[in-house]
Amino acid sequence: MEGKQDFGKRGEKLAKDYLKKQGYKIIAQNFRCLQGEIDIIAEENDELVFVEVKTRSTLWYGTPAEAVDKPKQKHMIKAAKYYLYRTNQETRYTRFDVIEIVGKQEKLKLNHIKQIL
Repeated sequence: MEGKQDFGKRGEKLAKDYLKKQGYKIIAQNFRCLQGEIDIIAEENDELVFVEVKTRSTLWYGTPAEAVDKPKQKHMIKAAKYYLYRTNQETRYTRFDVIEIVGKQEKLKLNHIKQIL
């Protein structure tokens, strides 16, 4: 039986593979700092995209994107600002996306929501 953490890691790998197939360049994964964490940082064209990946086995408690509430958004923004500062890219165009993954075992459904903030 797959644990919750393993299930989440599998979701992140699926999201990363999906983004690559869509032409995104993966810059970083699981970027952590005091301000928060960003699951995936990628480039699409001229934009730097900060991606939150939410994986759920059911919709019993709502959609995965609904878990990206105001406090989570605040942490994402702070972590992204720190990343931009640390990499000297403060003037770069940025975007925040959510990738929802729902399902069990091999029946996982992915939904990419662009520009959530």
